[in-house]
Amino acid sequence: MTSPLDPADRVTDALAARYGRTPRDARRTRVVVVIAAIAFAVVFVLWLWWGGLLGAPAQFEVKDTGHDIVDDSTVTVEWQFSVDPGTDARCAVQALNSTFAIVGWTVVDVPASDARTRDFSQELRTTERAVTGLIYRCWLT
Repeated sequence: MTSPLDPADRVTDALAARYGRTPRDARRTRVVVVIAAIAFAVVFVLWLWWGGLLGAPAQFEVKDTGHDIVDDSTVTVEWQFSVDPGTDARCAVQALNSTFAIVGWTVVDVPASDARTRDFSQELRTTERAVTGLIYRCWLT
């Protein structure tokens, strides 16, 4: 049996103290880990709350679905618009020529509806022959 003042125990205790392996150091490490975990959980919950509850109440999506060059002065633009039911919006529709200059432009009112996704078609008068027609931008009103 070894005595409490055994030189091997003293060396082991000295090494443990030197390299931070004492019971006091283990408790301190445990406290730091618990505080860091709590801080992470609080930040994560606040981030979820901010992103979920404080996000924009109405959002929309618009997709160009096609265009038809009718003649030298007319183009028809087709698009799909998705927004929460009961939300009004407006969209700017444009026609471009072969050098990407705007040759036709109009703003279209998108009235509120019960449907989330709807298809639209808009005929545009142009100043010269267009090669494409597309949605420039939409916004909620």
